[in-house]
Amino acid sequence: MKSQSNLFLIAVFSIFVGSQITEGVLLVPYWQSMSSGEFYNYYQTFGPAINRFYTVLTIMALLIPIGYAIHFFKTRAQGLNFALISTVLAIMFVSSFYIYFKSTNQAFFQSAFSEVELKNELVIWANWHWGRVVLECLSLYFLILAVSEEELV
Repeated sequence: MKSQSNLFLIAVFSIFVGSQITEGVLLVPYWQSMSSGEFYNYYQTFGPAINRFYTVLTIMALLIPIGYAIHFFKTRAQGLNFALISTVLAIMFVSSFYIYFKSTNQAFFQSAFSEVELKNELVIWANWHWGRVVLECLSLYFLILAVSEEELV
């Protein structure tokens, strides 16, 4: 049963990472292809749903390595160090929301950028996004290592 639970939690985290990659590969280029008026209309319509979707997945993705770190600490499991690294990386990718994305996404809702400014901001947004994806992939990698070490014992 423990293996099934571990597999499920790794799958949930992987779905989160996959959704982030999908956002970067499909949504961001689509947004960059739009005029500012089209983008702002799109963002007004779909932004709240996108925000809710990613909020739920992000919270789950953050809680998974934290939960493993707490569990491994209490049980003195082998995977504790990897779980702690995964947790730190998860905190970093969540922190990026508050450092950059929250205010920028709010500016998108407010249609705050001119056509040229929006094009430039979407490039910056994409760069931040891919940096966050790297942190998420690393967090997933260390989470898998943590769970693998625990499974071997």
